[in-house]
Amino acid sequence: MTTKNKKTKSNHLPIRLNILFFLVFLLFSALILRLGVVQIVQGEEFQEQLERTINVSVPIDAPRGLMYDRYGNILVDNELQFTVTYTNRKTPQLEMIETARKLNEFVTIESRRTERDLREYWALLNHDEYIELMSIEEESELELSNAEAHTARLDRIPEEEIDALQEDEYEMQVYSLWREFNTGYNDLPHKVAQGITYEQAALIMENLEHLPGVDIIRDAERKYIYGDSLRRVFGNVGSIQRDNIDYYLANGYLRNEQVGTSYIEAQYESVLRGRNGRLENFMDQDGNFLRNPEEHVGSRGNDLVLTFDMELQQHVEKAIKDTVESERYYSQFVGDPDAYVVMMEPHTGDILAMAGYRDEANRNVLTTFTGSFEMGSAIKGATVLAGFDSGVFAPGDRVWDRTMNLSGGGTISSHTTLGSVDHLTALERSSNIYMVYVAMRLIGYSPGVSSSWGNYYRGYDILRDYYAQFGLGVPTGIDLPNESAGINGGNIPEPGRLLYLSFGQFDTYTPMQLAQYVATIANDGYRVAPRVVKEIREPSRDRNELGQISQQVEPKILNSLDMDPWYIDEVKKGFHRVTHGNQGTARSFFADRPYDAAGKTGTAQVFVDGKPANNQTFVAFAPYDNPEVAIAVVVPGISNQASASGAANTISQKVLDAYFDLKEERRGPLNWDEDLLEDEEDDEDEEESE
Repeated sequence: MTTKNKKTKSNHLPIRLNILFFLVFLLFSALILRLGVVQIVQGEEFQEQLERTINVSVPIDAPRGLMYDRYGNILVDNELQFTVTYTNRKTPQLEMIETARKLNEFVTIESRRTERDLREYWALLNHDEYIELMSIEEESELELSNAEAHTARLDRIPEEEIDALQEDEYEMQVYSLWREFNTGYNDLPHKVAQGITYEQAALIMENLEHLPGVDIIRDAERKYIYGDSLRRVFGNVGSIQRDNIDYYLANGYLRNEQVGTSYIEAQYESVLRGRNGRLENFMDQDGNFLRNPEEHVGSRGNDLVLTFDMELQQHVEKAIKDTVESERYYSQFVGDPDAYVVMMEPHTGDILAMAGYRDEANRNVLTTFTGSFEMGSAIKGATVLAGFDSGVFAPGDRVWDRTMNLSGGGTISSHTTLGSVDHLTALERSSNIYMVYVAMRLIGYSPGVSSSWGNYYRGYDILRDYYAQFGLGVPTGIDLPNESAGINGGNIPEPGRLLYLSFGQFDTYTPMQLAQYVATIANDGYRVAPRVVKEIREPSRDRNELGQISQQVEPKILNSLDMDPWYIDEVKKGFHRVTHGNQGTARSFFADRPYDAAGKTGTAQVFVDGKPANNQTFVAFAPYDNPEVAIAVVVPGISNQASASGAANTISQKVLDAYFDLKEERRGPLNWDEDLLEDEEDDEDEEESE
């Protein structure tokens, strides 16, 4: 390249840079000019517009987390629905009533009728008559405040006026909407009617301009896939109660949010709660939208994997129902038919199934841990171990089982005279007298030798301290609220009561405590807290697949029995003889079963409505050599006649059969709406063919 060409190119470069700098200068000048116009010329106009702009943020409820069983079957789902909301922006009451009348053309609801609210509503509808109930002069003479005068006028409304109002069906429909409008908080949407139809929602949306404060949103309600199974345990979702409002506000909730109000929904509220979204509306002071709303999307709450096996749960419920309603047992109940089952893994505390015979409200499943009963001989394993560990008995020691006369009158005996019994025979044949000797020796009393019972109060404390190590008479530690610890009968100044305590006919225990007791024996003396939640999972895009694990709930060992393991093994042998021994009280139910169960029967003599009855109980674990399931069955208030015997054993056999059958073959839980009804029809057809 020549020197001349190089100079030519060098001259072109500064020219291009100058042009570029000039263009940048022009752009900056234009930008500065525009900013000046906006700031100086139009500044006041924009400031006024900004001040006129109202930013209304409307929360969008996020769905709650789902609940799955241990095999990934959805138990509690969310179902999208249309919901009518009302936002009370300090609206005058008459305007509110007018809106309620218009909304009533599209949707009707039922609201609670209270005397005060009915009188308030009448006063609004009949303002002149309301004022005439107390003259201004009388109000002045009595020196009443406006609030006091208002209350006085309301009290003077004739009862016949309120009765007539309540007989007016149309006005009661409007009243219900008006009352619901007033239930919510100011400036926050309040859910008035949930689950309306698509057609109703469409009509309301077409008329929103005539319904100030009313809106239609899409939210979710809880859907229970398997009907009433465990429904009460799952708990409820509802509005924040006023007594708890400060707690929730401090934790970032809005006043109108839905929260868990009972059981799992309440216990795991912080986990199940979704992260709410919001809709930002930009309006002028006249309520006109200035631009499209901005939506900030929320997210579903975390999911819970529960310990329940829903397929097994359905088998347990069926076993209870079929047994209780059978021709043999249904007429044998002294009071209302009743039965409870708890099944758990002894090593982890996982509750596999828990059920009660359903009453109309399906409350009985909760009684498995909130209600208590005298359990009878089922607790004798704990009494035997108390005798061994305290040193008042050694394995192999024998006593003579026969009727014992009490010093204060009365007698104690086993169901029959058993003669010479050791601990194994005492468990196999259910000797009350062996247990009585444990209690007497704990306080140093020897029948026929001791002149007095001495400090027998100490015996109550010693026995209860031992029972507590198995979970009897103390909280089990289950991860559900409202658990009962049973009823402690106290240290009654009657030695005979101490003796009854030793074989389960004084203090009361829950079915859950009974299950933990036998699980502790099956688990070689380790007491594990029952649990209903196994894992916390992040929500997944596909609801039929579990998300990533957020938290694995570890088993919680509450205590271990500080005693010789040999003693526990001896009690296990006694339990095995109950189900397999030649004279075992449950031999006819379990001796031929392939899963080799060990257990203990129980009968407590009680009174129901003043009539004598029995509480039948049974505890068991299986397989004997390597326990993987423990059960407690309670059938309270059944006849004490021989024809009623075996109800608890029958249920126990059915539920253990179901557990081990499911290990061989699973079909999955039956859908409540369709499959379960078809299955029941098939059972009825089979019964008819037989």
